[in-house]
Parts: sequence; C-alpha cells; structure tokens
Amino acid sequence: MTTIHPLATVHPGAKLGDNVTVDAYAYIAEHVEIGEGTHVLPHATIFDYVKIGKDCNVFPGAVVGAVPQDLKFDGEITYVEIGDRVNIRECATINRGTRASGKGVTKVGSDTLLMSYTHVAHDCEVGSHCILVSYVGIAGETVVEDWAILGGGTVAHQFSHIGTHAMVGGGSKITKDVPPYVLCGREPLSYAGINLVGLRRRGFTSEQIRNIKDMYDIIYMSGMTISDACDRIEAGFPQSDERDTILNFVRNSKRGIIKAPSLTSAKADFE
Repeated sequence: MTTIHPLATVHPGAKLGDNVTVDAYAYIAEHVEIGEGTHVLPHATIFDYVKIGKDCNVFPGAVVGAVPQDLKFDGEITYVEIGDRVNIRECATINRGTRASGKGVTKVGSDTLLMSYTHVAHDCEVGSHCILVSYVGIAGETVVEDWAILGGGTVAHQFSHIGTHAMVGGGSKITKDVPPYVLCGREPLSYAGINLVGLRRRGFTSEQIRNIKDMYDIIYMSGMTISDACDRIEAGFPQSDERDTILNFVRNSKRGIIKAPSLTSAKADFE
C-alpha cells in the first residue's frame, strides 16, 4: 500500500509503485516514476523526468531532477535515471542531462550511496555499488564506474573518468582519469598503490590482486611511456578481465591518467 502524507505535494500524474511512502512536505512532480518500496522523506524534492527504482531512500533536502547548471541547456526534455536500493542523503543534488552532450540523461546505478551534500551534475554516469562521501561534487559528463569510492570533499573536473574499484582519498581534485583498482591521493592527485583492502573485501583472489599490482608497477614504476607499458602488459600477462579492464581504460583515456607517485609515497595519506 502506497502512503502519501496529506502535507506532501504529489502530482496526480506521477507514477508511484506499491509500498511507496511519501512524507510531509515532500514534492513530487508530474513526470516522475518511483519504484515499489521507495521512501521519500520530508522536504525532499523530485522534479520532472525522473525515474527512481525500487527500495530507494530520498532524504530531507535532497533535490533530484533539477534542470542542469549548464549554459547549453535550452529547456529541452532530459532525464535522471536512478537504480534500485540507492540512498540519496540529506541535501544531495542530481541534475538532469542536456541534449547538447549527446546523452540527455544523468544516471546513478543500483546499490549506490550518495552521502549528504553530494552533487551529481548533468549527464554524469555513476555506477552501481559506488560511494560518494559527503561534499563530493562531480562536474558534467563525469563517469564513475562500479564499486568506486570518492572520499569526502573530492571534486571532479568535467569529463573525468574514475575506474571500477578505485578509491580516491578525501579532499582530492580529480583533473586526470583515475584507473581501475587503484588507490590515489595527494596534491596533485597521484597513484598510491592498488585498492588492496577493497579488492579483498570484494572477493578478488591473491593471484588477481598480485597481477593487478604487477601491471601497475609496469605502468607507473618502469619508466616506460604509457603506450609501451600497455604493450608490455598485453604481451606479458595472460588474458583476464582485470588485464583487459586496465588496458581498455588506460588506452582510451581522453584526459590522461593520474601521475606516478612522488618520492614521498602517497600511501602515507591513507595510513
């Protein structure tokens, strides 16, 4: 049974699934679709052209589907799509896409946590099982792949790409792409090893983790160019999902990947 508080504002055209709860002073516009079991808490706002999946929570002050903060936006119909079991915490904001980008949709995958005051700009793609800690801001068309974690206060330049299972230290400025499986921090943002704890928690074997580390040693420690390092990895390691994920990411990076560590190891920021 869907429950709508009498002090909530819900357009009669909005489509609410079974067992949706809408609390007092929440606002839901006409062109909104909300999956079963989702809870919209007091003072949350969901504007037009938003689709939210099942068993999500939209906390007080969150704003989902506001028009993009992009001067190219011309009032066109664009979208926000959110997966299942997503938690959108207090005062987080997720903007609609823009047609000029060629996408027109901002996406957040399932089982992702957007903590308080996070901002997901137009046409971003945030994957599943991601965590954006409080005060993270990702600019337009940023891609955050599955299982990535962005530490509190991190900001990402537009068109940035953060790879799967990567972890970015709090307060970082992302101006280059962050490859998959890595740990990074310091200023400017630099490689600090692989995300060992995260990979172990997610069931990666010791052999997989060792191979990932060895591949990044070639990329960051061998003194080779990025192109030569990728060729060495392709020739020297058997085909695997991890090898292909790293090679595809690095070879297709448009902004270039984060820098090698300085003589003072970036690992100190995480100890």
